[in-house]
This record gives sequence, C-alpha cells and structure tokens, in this order.
Amino acid sequence: MSIEKDIQQPKFRNEYHKTVVNLIFTYNWITEKTKQFFEKGDITSQQYNILRILRGAGKPLSTLQIRQRMLDKMSDTSRIVDRLVKKELVQKVICKTDRRLVDVTITDTGLQLLDRLDSYNEQMDAMLGNLSEEEAKLLNNLLDKIRSSE
Repeated sequence: MSIEKDIQQPKFRNEYHKTVVNLIFTYNWITEKTKQFFEKGDITSQQYNILRILRGAGKPLSTLQIRQRMLDKMSDTSRIVDRLVKKELVQKVICKTDRRLVDVTITDTGLQLLDRLDSYNEQMDAMLGNLSEEEAKLLNNLLDKIRSSE
C-alpha cells in the first residue's frame, strides 16, 4: 500500500516532504507492531533498549553511558533505570573507580526476560518479510545517509 492511500493524502509538496511523512508514518507503524512484543515482557521499548545495552556491554555502565547508546536520545534514562530497578531487572551499584558514581548492571531476572523476548526475534523480523536482504541493506544505507546530513 502507498503512503498516499495509508494516510489518505493524495499530494505532497515534493518527494522530500513525502519521504519525511513516510518515515514518520512507518516509525509509528513499527512502534505499534513491536509494542505487542514488549507487552509480553511487561516493559516498554525504552526499558527493552536499556536491558539490551546492558547485556551487550557485559559490564556495569553509568546512566550517561547507557544514554549515549540508547535509540531514544530524548529519554530520561535515570527514571527508566529506576523503573527497571523496581522490577528487579537491573540493579544499581557503587562505581568501583569513583565512589561518587553509580553504575547499572543487569540482573539474572533481566537476562531471563531478554532470553524469553529473544524467542520472538523471528516474528519481529517477519514485519519486514516483504523486503529481501539486499533491499533491507539498501534501506539501512539510505537511513544512515539521511542521518549523516546533519
């Protein structure tokens, strides 16, 4: 289906305008589709992102380090981490090199939750199932190119 049909807007100022609208619409479409996976773990996409960052790092990280790696740079990382602490998915520990700082580590419960959510990876990949791997690579390159225009 075309963006024109999806949002019932037959005309755009130009192809650049259409592209921006299409990116926003597609972002929202993907967000809604992935929400169901996160709901299975009773977490948000931001919480999921933090858990994956901590698992991938394999070591404690400060909230600043986590924020630098997050997909959503506008998020309040400290508040999201506090919610994960309440759910016992992460824990805060005193930094070994600077006792004034607090590091965040993923707990065994957090790792187990990620393992459970990882079982849905194929379903998540299927959202883009109508793209070939080559098309997905091209799309990634185009999206990277858009962001590098800043």
